[in-house]
Amino acid sequence: MFDQIMRKFEDSPGQQAVVRLLLERGFSVNEDGRVVSGGIEIPNTGIAREADVDRRVVNATTEAILEDEELRRIFRNISAVPSLLDLAPVLDLTAMTVRVRAATESGIVAEVTSAIADRDIPIRQVLTEDPEFTDEAVLYVITDEELPGDLINEIRTMPFVRTIELA
Repeated sequence: MFDQIMRKFEDSPGQQAVVRLLLERGFSVNEDGRVVSGGIEIPNTGIAREADVDRRVVNATTEAILEDEELRRIFRNISAVPSLLDLAPVLDLTAMTVRVRAATESGIVAEVTSAIADRDIPIRQVLTEDPEFTDEAVLYVITDEELPGDLINEIRTMPFVRTIELA
């Protein structure tokens, strides 16, 4: 789907940068063509600065989104998901990053979370990077407790795991 969206903007690298930013941040486009997060409007100058484009490129991008029925449906319904990943150290939580070989394999989340649950460790949050939006397949698991070494080793030996990092 990501490739299909980006193809609609293939003639404008600037608009592609805006679209990528909207998707990565979970920003939607309201009926007035304004970029929003929930009900909070994000100024086009801020979007432009972050995407390294002129604010007119942001305007052109949101207009193109609203004119295309498929894009309109997508970008009117995007929402951001709050992440505990950056807060984990502040809240005394454990964050494990699992980089996997191929995100398209089924059962990755189930196998990792089952191994943690089998040890009665509460999981606060599980996030994955959408393989269509990123080049690197990553699974993030935030837990209330530190993960024991034998569990880390068990996860490390799962066939789909490339690397594990703890924070």
